[in-house]
Amino acid sequence: MPNRIDVTVIGAGPAGLAAAISASRNGASVLLVEREARLGGILKQCIHDGFGVLRYREKLSGPEYAYRDIVELETTNARVMLQTYVSRIEKIGSKFILTLISSNGLIQVESGSIVLATGCRERTAKQVAIHGTRPAGVFTAGTAQYYTNILGQMPTKRCIILGSGDIGLIMARRLTLEGAEVLGVYEAKSEPGGLLRNVLQCLNDFEIPLRLEHTVTRLFGTDRLKAVEICRVDKNMTPIPGTEKLVKCDALILSVGLVPENELAEMLGAELNNKTLGPVCDQNNMTTVSGVFTCGNSTHVNDLVEFVSESGVIAGSNAARYNYRAARSLVPISSSADFLYVVPQCIDVGSQENEATIYFRSSEVRKNVTVSVLADGQEVFKQHYNHLRPPEMERIEVYFGGEFQRMSKVTLRMEDTVISEEEPEEEDAQSVETVGAQEDLGYVDDSEHMEYDDDFADVGDYGDIDDTEDIR
Repeated sequence: MPNRIDVTVIGAGPAGLAAAISASRNGASVLLVEREARLGGILKQCIHDGFGVLRYREKLSGPEYAYRDIVELETTNARVMLQTYVSRIEKIGSKFILTLISSNGLIQVESGSIVLATGCRERTAKQVAIHGTRPAGVFTAGTAQYYTNILGQMPTKRCIILGSGDIGLIMARRLTLEGAEVLGVYEAKSEPGGLLRNVLQCLNDFEIPLRLEHTVTRLFGTDRLKAVEICRVDKNMTPIPGTEKLVKCDALILSVGLVPENELAEMLGAELNNKTLGPVCDQNNMTTVSGVFTCGNSTHVNDLVEFVSESGVIAGSNAARYNYRAARSLVPISSSADFLYVVPQCIDVGSQENEATIYFRSSEVRKNVTVSVLADGQEVFKQHYNHLRPPEMERIEVYFGGEFQRMSKVTLRMEDTVISEEEPEEEDAQSVETVGAQEDLGYVDDSEHMEYDDDFADVGDYGDIDDTEDIR
């Protein structure tokens, strides 16, 4: 006979910890399943500060942030299973049967609802199609961070970082502090992919160049990476012939994007969103499969850990209150091409919850715009933004009012804001920080401005690379 539990949370990073605590506080019996030996997820290796500013009003390191949730979890009735893998989930009637594998063997658990808090994974060199050999010395930024912060081993002495996502920017600083020479951060797009504060604090403060509209097109080396080929790209991010340069280095650190872990969601038959690559969900964080909830980076990749924890609280509380007999009526949220994506993607008007926390990203850099939410054509929310950037996610809270259950259409709209000369634009904290950042960033976005020293050579001139015969 399978063990019976009300809520099973899969993944014990910040989202899973928050979900387990929330579900337990709402009266459910909870099982928290984690494949690693310790709780905390990726936060265990994020030893830099900056976590918890919104939630605790203080700067914490990743382990400190996770520790606070772990301490709170210990005050609940949640049962924790570490080094345990979920090999299969089946929905049978109104219940879910999970097959778990650990060092103690195989067990089955019957659960009333599921919370997916499985996080995300990094894209690899194969996914960005870099040509050349396959030597040692090519790491994802997360792997380089694990080597440096957990294992205490330096993965490089002289490296190139491809991609300007937040973890790549943070590792540029971290490796520099440990004595490595970071030759530059190369980004194929015309704008950095991380938060502006990380560009300022991690690159500018350490005089690490950011090369926009450039990418790595080829690797050289046999046993160990010897050099990479750098090439300028056009607006379609296609390499421009004749702009190739050779850079000698012993490591390439990849920060080329994150993808939600969605294998279990697919196994359960949950619909995936083609923009976030995570499960489609409603304002209660329930997926298209009733009883299956999603939260954190398994839903969409977040900027701030506080947003991850918040989604865990929402998913956990609703999983605890889940009633399989309750009918759902999903109304899709539509948005224009001005939005890169919107989460949640639908509103359950059959729910008792007529408020929604909505996250969105703009599809491009926009200044002085107004974002509004319309319910059946009636405006229920409006907010002005001085500056929007795709890497910086925005959060809004929308109250749909008394006609909530009759609602049939929800639309997000973005429009340019016209500011008269008599009414000067108000500068909020976000706009002040952004404007200041743009003035100080010093992007290198044109190859004419790039200064190459003896370590940068035209392709074909391999300098003193000692395995020239291996470069073809």
